[in-house]
This record gives sequence, C-alpha cells and structure tokens, in this order.
Amino acid sequence: MSTAAIIASAALALGVAAAGTANAQPAKSVVLVHGGFVDGSGWDGVYKILKKDGYDVTIVQNPTTSLADDIAVTKRAIAAAKGDVILVGHSYGGVVVSEAGTDPKVKSVVYIAAFAPDAGESVSSLIANPPAGAPVPPILPPVDGFLMLDKAKFAASFAADVKPELASFMADSQVPWGVAALEGKVTQPAWKVKPSWYLVATDDHMIPPPAQRQMASRAKATTVEVAGSHAVYVSNPKAVADLIEKAAAAKN
Repeated sequence: MSTAAIIASAALALGVAAAGTANAQPAKSVVLVHGGFVDGSGWDGVYKILKKDGYDVTIVQNPTTSLADDIAVTKRAIAAAKGDVILVGHSYGGVVVSEAGTDPKVKSVVYIAAFAPDAGESVSSLIANPPAGAPVPPILPPVDGFLMLDKAKFAASFAADVKPELASFMADSQVPWGVAALEGKVTQPAWKVKPSWYLVATDDHMIPPPAQRQMASRAKATTVEVAGSHAVYVSNPKAVADLIEKAAAAKN
C-alpha cells in the first residue's frame, strides 16, 4: 500500500472514531421549564451549577396562559438549543415537557416534583381526586380566568424550606396561572418514548408525594427522593442539578 493510501486509511479511521466518540458524548444542552404561579427566575441556583459544569442552559419563560402557548414557547427553546437536549419541567412544567418532549432533539425528560400526565390527562384531571389526607393547596377562586395562591399561605404550601424573605418575594411576585393551562390535555406523553427521570419532593404540600411516586412509577422513570418542599429546585438546587446531569450522562 502506498504512503498516500496509508495516510488516507488512517484519516478515515480517525474520522470514524471521532464520529463515534461524538455520538457517545452526553447531551450538553438543558432546557428548564417552570411551573404555575412562578417564573423562570427560580431556576437561578440550578442554572449556575449547570453553567459551571459546562452545560448550555436555556430557561423558558412560559406565560402559563394555556398549554398550547407554553408548548410553543418551549419548542422554540428546544429548536434554538445546541445538539441534544435534556428537557426539565417543574410542577405544571411537567405537563409542558410531557407534550414538548417528543421533539427529536430531546434526549430525555426530567420531572422535578412535577405532573407527568398520560394521554388525555391534564392538571385538572390529575388533581380531581387527591389522596386521602393530602393537604389542599391554597388556590384562590379564579379572577378573569386566572388563579393565584393565597399570599399568606404561599410559603407553607409552596416554599416551606426556602429562606423566608425569598419565599415572601415569591408570594408577592406570583404569575397568574391560566385556568386554560390547567385544563390543557396531553396528547402523546414524552415519557412513553423517551427515557425519563423524576425527583420526588418528600415534603411537598402542593403535589402530594404519593401522587408524585405514582406518576414516576407509571412513567418508569429513574427516581430519586429528596427532602424538600414543592420549591425544592430553589431550596436544593444541587440535588436537582445532580439528577439533570445524570440524565445528560446516561447512555440511552
């Protein structure tokens, strides 16, 4: 074999090896989707950890006006992300990622104390029959088609382990949650076609931990349990970031 042929063969082999290595690389893009009553700023702690560890992170500011609107915003974020995406949803954000997560760019879906609905289910249907003895979230009657939590009870129900001054700010900066968003039904849940991960917040007073475990089990999600409130992504960002990074590193 000539020297030129040997060099060409070696280059081809290196190219194949490099391509194989690239295909085996973990996903480095993370898209974070917040839930109802809050905005994307609550992901700040998780964002900083992921950025420090080398991830490209996008925080979706979904309007929580309707499920269709929130899915559209999330899909735009997925489209703009580099390469494979780990799609993460907290609370109602779990409904959004369940529908948006079927996008081909999404490698896996991560639920953080979140709703993980099946086809035809919505937040409204999932909360219709709470477990016996489960705490009742202090949701006020709708005004102009939007819901809010009672500010005086916000910390105890949503953010019991968050610093009091931050919990107070979260209560006062609530984003009205559209009733239409609660009623939006998932058509094809991502957890049926993508690897799923779930963090159960064991001290959650918004989505009962037994309900979280049931949804995680149904989704056959890799599950961890963390002592934390519904706002565990705020109070314990390291635990949340750790799970996201495990999902990113997993070989699917």
